[in-house]
Amino acid sequence: MTASRTLTLAAALFCTAAGAQLKLPKNAPAAPSAPAAAPAQSGAQAPAPVSSEQAAKEAAGKLVAAAWLTLLDRRDWGTAWESTAAMFRSTVPLAMWMDNIPNVRTPLGVFVERQTGPASYKTTLEGRPAGDYVSVVFLTKFDKKEVQEIVTTVREADGKWRVTGYSTR
Repeated sequence: MTASRTLTLAAALFCTAAGAQLKLPKNAPAAPSAPAAAPAQSGAQAPAPVSSEQAAKEAAGKLVAAAWLTLLDRRDWGTAWESTAAMFRSTVPLAMWMDNIPNVRTPLGVFVERQTGPASYKTTLEGRPAGDYVSVVFLTKFDKKEVQEIVTTVREADGKWRVTGYSTR
């Protein structure tokens, strides 16, 4: 197994449950704004509306995820690792991170642009303790390849949102 695959698989452990529900087709555009609600059909249930509290959590998760990706774009690997959640740092030691993240990002080339895709708020993720989690899909263009980056954030005990998972596909 290559170092790149090892890091991607380790990071994917944190994103598995959320990522499975956030799959977008390759090269898909950002999620369009919701169309006007259609009249309810008898027997059909409308999805539950997103509460303002949930929307605020998704917005916080998106903000932290986007800022963290900027650290990766700048190749500031150490600061990116230091700013992750404790559960990430305990699973992906600094030496492993520093050895492997360049192998994941370098083949992509130079960052060109990024669009924020859908975000998903959850209170549970497989293999993780209950809490507040937000997974965000970013559609990212590098000069050598376009990828989906999935960043999962968690609100830690101190109330701050931090990255707990990263994967590309």
